[in-house]
Amino acid sequence: MQIIPAIDLLGGACVRLHQGDYDQVTRFSDDPVSQASSWQDQGARRLHLVDLDGARSGQPINDAAVRAITESLSIPVQLGGGVRSADRAEALLECGLERVILGTVALEQPELVVELANRHPGRIIVGIDARHGKVATRGWLENSDTEATALAARFSESAIAAIISTDISTDGTLAGPNLKALRQMAAASSVPVIASGGVGCMADLLALLALEPLGVEGVIVGRALYDGRIDLREALMGLGDGRLQDPSAGLLNDMA
Repeated sequence: MQIIPAIDLLGGACVRLHQGDYDQVTRFSDDPVSQASSWQDQGARRLHLVDLDGARSGQPINDAAVRAITESLSIPVQLGGGVRSADRAEALLECGLERVILGTVALEQPELVVELANRHPGRIIVGIDARHGKVATRGWLENSDTEATALAARFSESAIAAIISTDISTDGTLAGPNLKALRQMAAASSVPVIASGGVGCMADLLALLALEPLGVEGVIVGRALYDGRIDLREALMGLGDGRLQDPSAGLLNDMA
């Protein structure tokens, strides 16, 4: 299972919001490039960026920081937040991002997402952010009546790379992921699911392993890494390739 460190950008700084509330901001670093390099040095194989300014306003305020990060890293980087047009998505792909994440536009213009995925197979991700099972958009500031699972099913046969499933009620709380919602999302679509929201300790990560056979292929971790509740190297050893729980590693057979 992939463990993907998150960097949330607000005004060029690394921050975290509590349950998506822009009035509850914790600032972790004023140097996102240094932070990104640190996660890579600790073994991360992918980095997740969120442009919080873009998500709220739709304006590319953090592009300079994004470009600096992609230029400094050798691992793939993905970004979401305010990507609401084909031009914007393609501009981000051209600046070094491996994948871009479409959230609001996936609800409002699903045909555009399908078109972009066909044009850039494996490089488009759909971000589905849910509050009480219903899709929230525009930086979580607006709520819809659309069920998150219904939106996931809409893209089941498309060429998107994955669906990032974020449970807003647990995001930034360290209270544990919403396993029931993740199970429902994985069942709704044949597209791989990446979990996001609520991870607070190693036990939370290990709990996600039970969902891996259902299609949950990765997890995005933010606050717990910054707070030191999870050590990235330890997490990668516990959940990554060759982990003790993985029969393919041969360790279980050796112990039998």
